[in-house]
Amino acid sequence: MSETTLKPIKEGKVREIYDNGDSLIMVATDRISCFDVILKNTIRKKGTVLTQMSRFWFDLTSDILPNHMISTDVNDMPEFFHQERFDGNSMMCRKLNMLPVECIVRGYITGSGWASYQKDGTVCGIRLPEGLKESDKLPEPIYTPSTKAEIGDHDENISYEQSIEHLEKCFPGKGEEYASKLRDYTIALYKKCADYALEKGIIIADTKFEFGLDENGNIVLGDEMLTPDSSRFWPADGYEPGHSQPSFDKQFARDWLKANPDNDWTLPDEIVEKTIEKYLQAYEMLTGKKL
Repeated sequence: MSETTLKPIKEGKVREIYDNGDSLIMVATDRISCFDVILKNTIRKKGTVLTQMSRFWFDLTSDILPNHMISTDVNDMPEFFHQERFDGNSMMCRKLNMLPVECIVRGYITGSGWASYQKDGTVCGIRLPEGLKESDKLPEPIYTPSTKAEIGDHDENISYEQSIEHLEKCFPGKGEEYASKLRDYTIALYKKCADYALEKGIIIADTKFEFGLDENGNIVLGDEMLTPDSSRFWPADGYEPGHSQPSFDKQFARDWLKANPDNDWTLPDEIVEKTIEKYLQAYEMLTGKKL
């Protein structure tokens, strides 16, 4: 297959999706986005970390429900993908009819959840105990779904009841069944993975999952899973509620951009290096392997 024949059918801020007949090939690029803007730098190896991290979690949770991963070996993919730029960061996946809900689960109170709690004691309409401090562990993980926005728009938080209505509109007669399964799978996946990560020295504060339906109407886990792009990972060592926590993600990049408003969306080399170091460190701690 020549270079010109394969173009992504969908391009996100970080990922490209190619149609491969009865499957899809998802490529995680080394692009990095902050504040919904794609930066001018690339972060070497970042795409490989995201793909291999998802692969690790998909394998770990296949006892809870099936996922869309077929292979991360480019030799299983068309010849076009036998190029260095696709090796390690590409995943061949089953095609799913994706469900229009982002399944967010929060085990700790931080970010927009903390801001909301300070205002009125709730997160996404869920009332929480009084007296929580920033970054506190919640008594039980909470499920706070949102709608999926088109690129350029923002996702909108919805209540569990609204998620039933939202799914019912798209799948008449199935809204309640799908909503309750999404909630239960989301919490079960989070609990298993958060317990595992904690043993390895990482707190998963929150994350999001996406699910789709296979050709038989079964719910299947899709998209990416528990990467530093879709989750907040904190070092368990030194964890202390009462303030924000250091994290294994693009916080270095975000902090630098905020502190340097005339940045032109370009990071200095040392911030790029620090960012990829964090991604690699999280990967190695969780999987026990070097990338």
